Amino acid sequence: MKASDLFVKALENEGVEYVFGIPGEENLDMLESLRDSDVKLILTRHEQAAGFMAATYGRLTGKVGVCMSTLGPGATNFVTAAAYAQLGAMPMMMVTGQKPIKSSKQGQFQIVDIVDMMKPLTKYTSQIVSGDTIPSKVRESFRLATEERPGAVHLELPEDIADEQSDAHVFEVSQVRRSVAEHKAINRAVDMIQAAKSPILLIGAGANRKLTSKMLQQFVDKTGIPFVTTQMGKGVIDETSELFIGNCALSDNDFVHRAIAEADLIINVGHDVVEKPPFFMTENSAKVIHVNFNSAIVDPVYFPQLEVVGDIANAIWQIMENIEAQSHWDFSFFMKTHAAFLEEKENGGMKDSGFPIHPRRAVADIREVMPPEGIIALDNGVYKIWFAREYPAQRPNTVLLDNALATMGAGLPSAMAAKIVQPDTPVVAICGDGGFMMNSQELETAVRLNQNLVVIILNDNAYGMIKWKQAAMEFPNFGLDYGNPDFVKYAEAYGAQGHRLEDTESFKGLLEKCIATPGVHVIDVPINYDENHAILNVGIAEKSKAL
Repeated sequence: MKASDLFVKALENEGVEYVFGIPGEENLDMLESLRDSDVKLILTRHEQAAGFMAATYGRLTGKVGVCMSTLGPGATNFVTAAAYAQLGAMPMMMVTGQKPIKSSKQGQFQIVDIVDMMKPLTKYTSQIVSGDTIPSKVRESFRLATEERPGAVHLELPEDIADEQSDAHVFEVSQVRRSVAEHKAINRAVDMIQAAKSPILLIGAGANRKLTSKMLQQFVDKTGIPFVTTQMGKGVIDETSELFIGNCALSDNDFVHRAIAEADLIINVGHDVVEKPPFFMTENSAKVIHVNFNSAIVDPVYFPQLEVVGDIANAIWQIMENIEAQSHWDFSFFMKTHAAFLEEKENGGMKDSGFPIHPRRAVADIREVMPPEGIIALDNGVYKIWFAREYPAQRPNTVLLDNALATMGAGLPSAMAAKIVQPDTPVVAICGDGGFMMNSQELETAVRLNQNLVVIILNDNAYGMIKWKQAAMEFPNFGLDYGNPDFVKYAEAYGAQGHRLEDTESFKGLLEKCIATPGVHVIDVPINYDENHAILNVGIAEKSKAL
């Protein structure tokens, strides 16, 4: 068959449902092959958005999300999305076109060495030089993309290779079972946890995988050990639990850091070095048990005393089967810190009716409206800290935030991908005005796909995160303010429905109405960040130290 047909057959063989992207003339053979396949093409308005959508598909399903671009500028537009998937451990494949490699009459026009460009950003990258190698290249790419730690892969399919004939056949998809931790490590972990006075469970990004949530919930239920999460570990266990102490949303000084500092043993599950560490080890600090798919990366501030290496869910199950709650365990300080956090939250703006809306009030109202299984997809900005810290996630992957690459522009495409994966689940994109405008053109894609989607734009006419940092460093306000379009008219121009919040008390009702009404809804929400410095920099530190 034609090589492009073989390529698409290989994708079908891997269970691919969608290809996100923008074809060019170098992809026309593959485009024709897709037309007659079971794979649906999701045409986007920018390659970066296609990459974000493919990565989010991988994040939510555990399967490889696939995106496609042409050569040159189309392929270079994948760079940020490649880093997003690679740092965020999201399985994603990029397929890019290229000019003919056997003979070319156009010199170097639009030709960039994309394979070399992708090497530091992916787990695997290769140019296909023969149609006969397509089955093995695709199989190896998918295997590597999903193997722990998941990430991005890339294949370049030149125009003349796509058009050639091949007698090759697709490879059978092999099933791989992860290795399990050996029993001596499990027994040692049980002994260390039972001997500790105040153990605490820390759930990181690597624990946000299928099956792990169930095992960790059972472990907490049996032992009663309190837990904290990193930003990308949110929702692995229901954060409305009385044993949830908090989320590591800030770099230091928050209540959760005080709780971690009081522990004499940290059970660190799914630690990922891409996230800011919520603790630094010293010679006299708490002991650490590292539970992960892979061994620890040891550095001056992370040198765990025990490593339990293997499938996380299985390791936690083994520990749980052999452990018993101990009468000498003391969690009183942990509970005290959490109670202080809840008091601060209750009295610190979540009921504030001032307008523009306070971030804490916005978080509280959105949480009240969204059902437990509802998904919020956060772009990157200072509001991400408020949501990470104060929006209790009740299910895995219901708070899609990026604390790895932490790129702007991913919020809307991520929400769109979530809606594709879970069409009957309420999905809300939460973007700053800066991040929204970086991929706002995808509103047309969402409208064309007939999605029922809500987009909240937290509008302060500035790059708010950097302004917060600028003020914290006592620099004068400079270079970070801009003007925005009329977001209501902007939404309507794309065929979406635009809304503008006029007062804080109307926010919850407006959001409920938008979620219940079919179509794409954009809500312009003026937001007041004046309290960021006082609460996030000073207030938390002082209240936390008072404990």
